[in-house]
Amino acid sequence: MFTRLNRAQPYALALFRVVIGFLFACHGAASLFGVLGGAMGGGSIPAGSWPGWYAAVIQFVGGILVTLGLGTRIAALLSSGSMAYAYFKVHQPESLFPLQNGGEASAVFCWAFLLLVFTGPGAVAVDRLFSSRTEVPREQRGAQEKAPAIPV
Repeated sequence: MFTRLNRAQPYALALFRVVIGFLFACHGAASLFGVLGGAMGGGSIPAGSWPGWYAAVIQFVGGILVTLGLGTRIAALLSSGSMAYAYFKVHQPESLFPLQNGGEASAVFCWAFLLLVFTGPGAVAVDRLFSSRTEVPREQRGAQEKAPAIPV
């Protein structure tokens, strides 16, 4: 059973990446364009306002990049950092715990994106189109390194 789960892991990771990226992009779109319920007040954030507008741009662009799997690790690192900033600068001063200060989304997005920084995009990603076609999968590398060299 675990063998099947291990084989599905890259695809589950890709699905996780797509869902997290899409939800993050929706947050950015709501703030930038006033769609999906808009920003906190129901509209959009004024262009150039600090830090809300910049955070919304990171959310929208970072979410799209992560969803597509394009520059995933860099986009996820920037997105994770922006959510850490949001949590500690906006939410944490109100109260210690995320349930009390309204920072659950910031905390979850921060950790989810940090996970993607270390795991990469998974099996289905635009990044894979640009990677070397001759690259040996990680699972096969160990077997090739252990195999004795045959002189030609």
